[in-house]
Amino acid sequence: MRRLRACSAALAAALLLGLPAAATADSTAPADPSAASDTRADARTDNVASAAPVRTGTAADLDYTTAEAGNPLVDGWYADPDLARYGDTYWMYPTTSRPYDEQTYLDAFSSTDLVHWTKHAKVLDIADVPWAKRALWAPAPVERDGRYYLYFGANDIQDDSEVGGIGVAVADRPEGPYEDALGEPLIGAFHNGAQPIDQDVFIDDDGQAYLYYGGHGHANVVKLNDDMTSLGTFEDGTTFREITPENYTEGSLMFQRDGTYYLMWSEGGWTGPDYSVSYATADSPTGPFRKVGRVLEQDPSVARGSGHNSVVNVPGTDIWYLFYHRRPLSETDGNHRALAYERMEFTDDGAIRPVTMKVRDNFDDGNTVGWKPHGDAAWNAEGDALTGTSASAGLTLQDTDFADLAYEGDVTLAQEGAEAGLVFRTGDGGSGPDGFRGYSATLTTDAVTLSASDADGRTTLATAPLDVAAGERHRVRVEAVGTDLRVYVDDLAEPVVSVTDDAHTTGGDGVRVGAGDGTDPARPLAAFDDLAVEPLGAGRH
Repeated sequence: MRRLRACSAALAAALLLGLPAAATADSTAPADPSAASDTRADARTDNVASAAPVRTGTAADLDYTTAEAGNPLVDGWYADPDLARYGDTYWMYPTTSRPYDEQTYLDAFSSTDLVHWTKHAKVLDIADVPWAKRALWAPAPVERDGRYYLYFGANDIQDDSEVGGIGVAVADRPEGPYEDALGEPLIGAFHNGAQPIDQDVFIDDDGQAYLYYGGHGHANVVKLNDDMTSLGTFEDGTTFREITPENYTEGSLMFQRDGTYYLMWSEGGWTGPDYSVSYATADSPTGPFRKVGRVLEQDPSVARGSGHNSVVNVPGTDIWYLFYHRRPLSETDGNHRALAYERMEFTDDGAIRPVTMKVRDNFDDGNTVGWKPHGDAAWNAEGDALTGTSASAGLTLQDTDFADLAYEGDVTLAQEGAEAGLVFRTGDGGSGPDGFRGYSATLTTDAVTLSASDADGRTTLATAPLDVAAGERHRVRVEAVGTDLRVYVDDLAEPVVSVTDDAHTTGGDGVRVGAGDGTDPARPLAAFDDLAVEPLGAGRH
């Protein structure tokens, strides 16, 4: 499902009146979060929000098919997100994805609409945890009696001779600063073979709090006392109860829906493409758990290494989202992980439907995170759309690799003489629109053109007359199945251009702009909105 929205009045006015665009993109692909200040006093007040207005999300506002403003959600390399809702605000606490010796602080992000995210830097710093030295991991947030608790792993201990494990920090506000509550780990040793990492906290309807955790292929559950900083015991007098499901690796998570308890976890190696999420169910929070199956796995067309998830429910609804991390296709560094979320749905009998990584971007978040520009064009997300400004030409690409696909989006020419449209099955971006290999479906004021580009230049495959006025929005859709290529404009039932070509079989997708006679290099050439890509048939690469 896609949402058809006109460009905002502000954007349309800016384009038609020729207001200047910014000279550079506001953000590109996820960047190393080391750009954050190392000064703790400064970092803790560095709450950076997007420039777009933030609204408080009602249930209707938060009914999304996926992260419709685009995945990744935020700039920077992060992993292991855990979500909590405090008041009308959603708080996301991830691992800072760096080498272990550099994982010495935790950032948080807050949002009222799951679209605009405010960064709260260094909500927990390892300097405030006297026993922790490295590998600050997988924060798990929870509020109780007006205090905010953040459970975390530290030091990546490999046996009981080392100091480390699961700690707990406490604060008076969701954004911290959080301070170590105990001066020592809450769980500092292996029990039932479970490495003390990757904790999750769940408070049941009766008020009993549980902590689920474990690495090295074993999972435990423990009771938390009312103080949230000490462990209780089960009715048999034990403290640590093993609940390891089949193929468990790490990253346990618990939630409850309609009286059923869902235990989720990650399988496979965290640096490999086989990292994935599975789940089991039970009638009680301590099991026994029955494995049901896999929920989320890599999609070689979109991203790899998808795992270590959290879930969040919009209160008063049956709307659920699965938050997770994944590795962009072009990244090979194990720590280059980015945050994302998708809609999570259930069958009538309570089973979780397989979660698909969707590719959408309506630019409502006011950024271009995940897009990689090529050529000399400047790309900006403004007025809830993406604009491209150039004296010659350029393109910007998403890190995808589709074979058979349907790709569509709104294209608005901003100037007479400009050219703009969708690119697909692309390879090297090169410099400028003709320095890449792949296809482009572009609009000018009098035609729609389907072209193929390679190292030798750009070749027109087909063109059709079309009356396109500057400032007028058109829905462009491309369908590519094998060698059959079709382009639709507005009327999505009949193609305006249809050709057969076998030059390019798979690649990324994006958008391009080109200047023409009389165009103003200081003004946007075009605007793009509501971009969506999905596989067609069995040709998913």
